[in-house]
Amino acid sequence: MSGSSADAVASAPSESPRPLLSAAHVRELAARLSIRPTKQWGQNFVIDPNTIRRIVGLADLRGDEHVLEVGPGLGSLTLGLLDEAAHVTAVEIDPKLAAQLPETIRSFRPESADHLTVVRQDAMKIRAGTLSGRVIGHHSSFGDAAVREAGPPVALGEPEVLVANLPYNIAVPVVLHLLQALPSLTKGLVMVQEEVADRMAAEPGSKIYGVPSVKAAWDTDTRKVGVVGKRVFWPEPRISSGLVRFDRREPVSAQVRRDEVFAVIDAAFAQRRKTLRAALSSLVAPRCRRAGAGEGRHLPQARGETLNVEAFAHLAAALREL
Repeated sequence: MSGSSADAVASAPSESPRPLLSAAHVRELAARLSIRPTKQWGQNFVIDPNTIRRIVGLADLRGDEHVLEVGPGLGSLTLGLLDEAAHVTAVEIDPKLAAQLPETIRSFRPESADHLTVVRQDAMKIRAGTLSGRVIGHHSSFGDAAVREAGPPVALGEPEVLVANLPYNIAVPVVLHLLQALPSLTKGLVMVQEEVADRMAAEPGSKIYGVPSVKAAWDTDTRKVGVVGKRVFWPEPRISSGLVRFDRREPVSAQVRRDEVFAVIDAAFAQRRKTLRAALSSLVAPRCRRAGAGEGRHLPQARGETLNVEAFAHLAAALREL
């Protein structure tokens, strides 16, 4: 190859990244909708396109997957997901935001509009077996009149991936609920408060190991994969965020139910630093009285924070026999 040709190839411009919402876009949309982020719904909007690209990259999407996004807000992450997913179902509780999202997608990704379904719903009300709700209709105006629910409830299929910027105050309950309600989920990437991210990924024996750590390990491999600074959000939160990746696997035990194991976990950590013999007395005593057995003598003196999820499953199985 001649030098001139090589120089031409080397200097050829790379493909520009597709536009995402900037800080100016986010503030303009919020102003037009008369929206002020609320603490009630944990609203902190991402205003940095590079952060969105990083989140989507860490989600490791194949291009043919159905992605569930909880709390899409003004659509910053939604746009990035639509570039890499076959379909995105966005579940939004705020009526104004839910109504605006289809219009934002039409403006920035008109070719992807048919690959988005927006549902106005509380994510904690999604039930097992099917994700269903009322699809938000489109309206050209802003304000209260923009909210319209079109048609009867529809089944939206089975999402395979969860990707979300979750409100800090409900992050763990939402993740655990969706893992139970949607067995179709195979993996996910969520952005949560950094302290919550650390707790979700903690190992037994750690000072921060607790209920989120054990419950997440019931049927997932969970790890912290990054930190996101405060300045990429509007309004700016008081602390940094963490990125948590999970990959679904079989539950650690087929002999006991999830709810049985979770009840033991809750009791073990209700009074931290107590031995299991003391912490589980409220569960054990009534059963032992019925069986005429000595209360709690079979329980270990170990503390809950030293046990992995397999050990909790064994405990739940033992308690079932009382």
